[in-house]
Amino acid sequence: MMDAAAQRTPQFGQYPPASRTIVHVADTHLRAGNALLGDRFDTERTLTATMAQVERLGVRPDAIVFAGDLTEDGEPEAYARLREIVEPVAARLGAPVVWIAGNHDELPEMRRDLLGLDPSHEPVDSISDLGGLRLIALDTSVPGWHHGELSPAQLAWLRDALATPAPLGTILAMHHPPLPTHLPFFDILELREQPALADVLRGSDVRAILAGHLHYSTHGTFAGIPVSVASATCYSMNLANPADEVNGMDAGQSFHLVHVYDHTITHAVVPLGEQRGPATFSAEWLARMAARTPEERLELFSRKPPRP
Repeated sequence: MMDAAAQRTPQFGQYPPASRTIVHVADTHLRAGNALLGDRFDTERTLTATMAQVERLGVRPDAIVFAGDLTEDGEPEAYARLREIVEPVAARLGAPVVWIAGNHDELPEMRRDLLGLDPSHEPVDSISDLGGLRLIALDTSVPGWHHGELSPAQLAWLRDALATPAPLGTILAMHHPPLPTHLPFFDILELREQPALADVLRGSDVRAILAGHLHYSTHGTFAGIPVSVASATCYSMNLANPADEVNGMDAGQSFHLVHVYDHTITHAVVPLGEQRGPATFSAEWLARMAARTPEERLELFSRKPPRP
């Protein structure tokens, strides 16, 4: 199973098209009544733009993952509006949506108004089978707090889930990333007791960890596993400032396009907004190249013109 774009794109290099594709979105921070976030940020506008851009990609993703902080204050109306914006696009793409709780979400309202579950503070953990690729969503939220934790019961559940490898391996998705950050205030709001999680993950089939929370895109490794943090759709951190002066800006919003190959996983940053260049590669150009031999393609596209 691969997306429609991969099916119609010829293979010109060493790697076949990705076998699975995931859209990784983080930190939408919707508010009821489209109230501005911090009196500055129109989070409904940027989420709507995100979903429109996802649809324009020409990709049929295997899942759309929302990595937490779905709303700013956990308001029922905000969860309802979130569904109104996201679900029609997901339905047209034939993609399941995986909702993950963040520190700004309220579990009773999220469970009832977004997931159709009994309202409680029980963590929202889930497992999705994406045609042999296992996607495990972990709820790192702590009711009444902004830092992240995983309870002993959640870690035991995760260990049991990972006891049997999945055919294409596992991707773990959570809100609080198990990574350091150079912004000191985020250290207060980090995922706590990370060694316990590392102990569960070592030797497992987890191939990648997806996260949010930081409002800027960053990457690292945890227990030998690549970690990819998507920036926010609501606002991003202005990292051009010194670390102790970093603040939010209405720019730099993006999401990630995750491509799963047999032996690697890539994470491409997709910026929001119309960014059209002067020219594109047409379907006719692709067809002409597909009809050529590998050697002819190199000659036509790789060789530099003679220097004067």
